[in-house]
Amino acid sequence: MEASVVRTGTEGKAWGGGNEPLDASYGKMMMWFFIVSDALTFSGFLAAYGFSRFKYADIWPIADEVFNHFPFLHGVDAPMYYVALMTFILIFSSVTMVLAVDAGHHLNKAKVTFYMFLTIIGGLIFLGSQAWEWSNFIKGEYGAVSTTGGNILQFVDNEGHRVALSDFAIPEASERIVHEENEGIWFESGATLPTYSIEEVTAGFAANEDLYVRTGVLNEEGEKTILSRRESLQKLETEGIGVVEGANLTQNEYGPPLFADFFFFITGFHGFHVLSGVIINIIIFFNVIVGTYERRGNYEMVEKVGLYWHFVDLVWVFVFTFFYLV
Repeated sequence: MEASVVRTGTEGKAWGGGNEPLDASYGKMMMWFFIVSDALTFSGFLAAYGFSRFKYADIWPIADEVFNHFPFLHGVDAPMYYVALMTFILIFSSVTMVLAVDAGHHLNKAKVTFYMFLTIIGGLIFLGSQAWEWSNFIKGEYGAVSTTGGNILQFVDNEGHRVALSDFAIPEASERIVHEENEGIWFESGATLPTYSIEEVTAGFAANEDLYVRTGVLNEEGEKTILSRRESLQKLETEGIGVVEGANLTQNEYGPPLFADFFFFITGFHGFHVLSGVIINIIIFFNVIVGTYERRGNYEMVEKVGLYWHFVDLVWVFVFTFFYLV
C-alpha cells in the first residue's frame, strides 16, 4: 500500500514547513529579528546615558546652551531650532518611505522611484546636518577654563550672557611652544595648544570689572551658578589650570567630558545606521529603476528596507528626547 503525500504548496520556499509565522516572509522576519536585537543595543546605550546624567545632574550641560547654532546665522541664539529641523527632515523621510512601500503594493514603479528618491535625499540632508552639528560642537564658540577638580568655569557679563575668551583675554608677547616627542613629554606630543593660555585669560578677566565666572553647578532654579566678582577672581586664580576650547573625548567646554563621550558615541552610532540605510536605499533605488522588482512581481525588498528606515527614525526620536529635551 502506497503512502499518500500531502503537499502544502510551499515546497522549496524559505518557510518550507507550510506555515508562515505572523504571515511574514522569511526575509521580513529576519529583518524584525535584527531590529529587535539592535533596539536592545540602543536601549543599553541610552540607559547608560540616563544613569550617568542622573549621577551628574547638578553639573550636566543645558542643551539649549550647547545646541543653539543655526547655519548662516552666526551669533544668533537659536536654541534647538536646527536640531528640530533635522528631526523633522528625518521623520518626513519616513513618510516618503511609507508612500514608496504603498506604491510598491500597487506595483507602481514610477511612484516607488520618486518616493525612494525623496527618502534618500532626506537621509543625506540629515547626515550633512549631523556633521555640521558635530563640527560646531567640536570647535566650540566661547571657550572655558578647566579646574583642578575637573570642573568647567565659563564667563558671563552683567546680564548673564556668555562671553568668549577672545573678547577679554590679553595675549602675551612671549611665544608659546608645543612640546614634541623628542622632548620626552610623550603624553603632550602632537597636542594642539589652545588659542590662549590660562595666564592670558586670568589677566584679561582681572582687567575687566564687568565679567563674572559661571560654574557648571545648577542652582535651585535649574540655572548655572554665577559667582560674585571676588569669588570669581579667587576661583579662577586658585583652581584654574587650563583653557578648554570646544569638545572632544577628553575635554568639554560645556561641562563634563562624559557628556561629550556619550554624545559622540550614541549620535555617531545612530549616524552610522542612517548612513547604512542611505546606502541600502540607493541600491534598492537603482534596482527599482532597472525593473528588478517589477520582473519579480513584488516590491518586498522596498518594504524590508522600509522597516529598517522606520526603525532608524524611531531610534532618533529617543536620542533626540534624551540628549536635547530631557
